[in-house]
Amino acid sequence: MTLDRHQAVLQAAYQAWCNGAALRSTRLRAKRFTYGDQWGDTVIDPRTGNVTTERERLLSEGARPVTNNLIRQMVKTIVGRYRYQVINNDKAVKDACVASAREDNETDELDSRALEDFLIGGAVVQRVDGADGHVTVDNVGLERFFVNTTRDPRGRDCELIGQLHDLSLAALLRRVAGGSRRRAAAIRRLYSGAAATAAAAASLPVGGDMARASDFWTAREPGKCRAIEVWTLESHESGGPRWDVTMSWHCRWFTPQGDLLAEYDSPWRHGSHPFVFKLYPLTDGEVHPVVEDVIDQQRIVNSLVTVLDQILRSTAKGVLLYPETALPDGFTWKDIRNIWSRTGGILPYSPMAGDPAPEQVSVNGTGIGAFEMIQLQMQMMERASGVTGVLQGFGAGGTSGADLYRQQSDNADMALADVFDTFTAFRRARDRKIAALAQGG
Repeated sequence: MTLDRHQAVLQAAYQAWCNGAALRSTRLRAKRFTYGDQWGDTVIDPRTGNVTTERERLLSEGARPVTNNLIRQMVKTIVGRYRYQVINNDKAVKDACVASAREDNETDELDSRALEDFLIGGAVVQRVDGADGHVTVDNVGLERFFVNTTRDPRGRDCELIGQLHDLSLAALLRRVAGGSRRRAAAIRRLYSGAAATAAAAASLPVGGDMARASDFWTAREPGKCRAIEVWTLESHESGGPRWDVTMSWHCRWFTPQGDLLAEYDSPWRHGSHPFVFKLYPLTDGEVHPVVEDVIDQQRIVNSLVTVLDQILRSTAKGVLLYPETALPDGFTWKDIRNIWSRTGGILPYSPMAGDPAPEQVSVNGTGIGAFEMIQLQMQMMERASGVTGVLQGFGAGGTSGADLYRQQSDNADMALADVFDTFTAFRRARDRKIAALAQGG
């Protein structure tokens, strides 16, 4: 294989990484909303024309941003429902090797966290690796994963896939030195401080985006070595009585400066790469996570709650109008305030002819329909997500018949069936790779 071919593979991997920028950006925004940071979207301040966040804009206007996080509860409910209905009832695996690998790798926990990320980012990735019958399964974060543009929901049009690694030098040598002391020494030189820094700075393609590429070429943790693992589906001409072209998966490891650390064909019986991934829903190649569907409703709920909070804080509540001429002899205004605030307090006053009696002012500023609007948005959020009150254990009052409640529960499950079945298909694909490795390769 020529050097140019290796560099072309690395550049294709970088391009695949860049093509996934929108997917990563969507996930990060959805993750912010899921875990409570719901006022971080950038906006234009109408007074200054400057770019700021919604939080800073509200604070500058004297308002207090209030968050009523409904998305987090929605995600927890879906994960809990799947864990209750599927994962906890999926113990009787027929293949003993798969069952053992699941137990060793605690896949129940891995899958629950993977489903949570799947709901947030619309993508789930696991790595199934192993040798000599020992299998390891790990979740792979979307920020370290790249794949060529794919439109097949089964992922069968995948031709390039890979992962970014930040490893200690010792861990990297175990992965790519191949047991060779000479090869290990060469790799140490490639990752020596000055040489690696200079070469990494020069590795960015001409016209590339430094801000976006830094996560591809540079290790995030000090003292770690960035290595780029790229798998490609490659064609080979086969000899024999009948000419044909065969396809096989080939792996290459690169340094950020483009040096080839190792390469090999797929060593496993399944003949493929070690990754299992699922993108949702992949309509025309697009990914739209479940959380994305409810962000707009969540923003409206927060805005309405913030408006209510502002109204309640600025509305007169228990203000006492006390005529100055009615202040009793020997009393101060502090005395009046203390007596007024006590339960059962007696406040004497000396009225003069024509003076009004002391009066407490309390204004009800909430009758503006905001509560009804919040309730409406919460209902729309339930319809958009499929997570109704029935799934959360609500609505099972004594006035509801058992058959009606069961029907409501079934309808709620039906709304989530697509998400659940998609994730179950991902787990089945993962288990097939586990079986291939657990049975000796």
